[in-house]
Amino acid sequence: MTLKGRLPRSTNATFLVEVALDGTCALAVYKPERGERPLWDFPPGLFRRELAAYVLSEALGWGLVPLTVHRDGPHGEGSVQEFVHADFAHHYFTLREDPAHRDRLARICAFDLIANNADRKSGHCLLGPDGRIWAIDNGLCFNVDPKLRTVIWEFAGEPLPDGVRDDLRRLVTDGPPAALSELLDARECQAVVTRARRLAKAGRFPSEGSADRYPWPPV
Repeated sequence: MTLKGRLPRSTNATFLVEVALDGTCALAVYKPERGERPLWDFPPGLFRRELAAYVLSEALGWGLVPLTVHRDGPHGEGSVQEFVHADFAHHYFTLREDPAHRDRLARICAFDLIANNADRKSGHCLLGPDGRIWAIDNGLCFNVDPKLRTVIWEFAGEPLPDGVRDDLRRLVTDGPPAALSELLDARECQAVVTRARRLAKAGRFPSEGSADRYPWPPV
């Protein structure tokens, strides 16, 4: 892993790195625990929540979070996430205008509800070169207390997309994947299941919250 530079406007130390194996190279985003700012409502090791978000997305079969792995890098252990070569002129507030993205954005909304995402800004939805939207910056997730703050409220009151309810029910029946239990404590894992059960039972997105349910800055 080779450091290429620090990414600007990041609250915590976040680095662009080049990773290589057997002559194959790729860009990635490296978030070491050592560079995290202490928070009163989240324990140290936010990078583990980045890993947990990837695990949950894959367990649901939604593929919303770029490949994210645990590595011991130049600044110690942290998460390493595949870099999305995005069109940075786009973010949630522009992407929601295209009906072709509606199903993918609705799944990100459902994901954030069960992960209890406390910081879904518009700029955390990236349009990749393949036309897929990726959900990044998932470190402030999985708290047991209600923490939801998101810009995605366009689906409030609408039915869940086809298949989402079945995926949530499967998660409830099967329980949290073992890999998730290795990253979060037992109460946090159970809270994921509880939120999934509640959303599946409702069958629709909850109504819009008050102004304090929006992150700042929104983009």
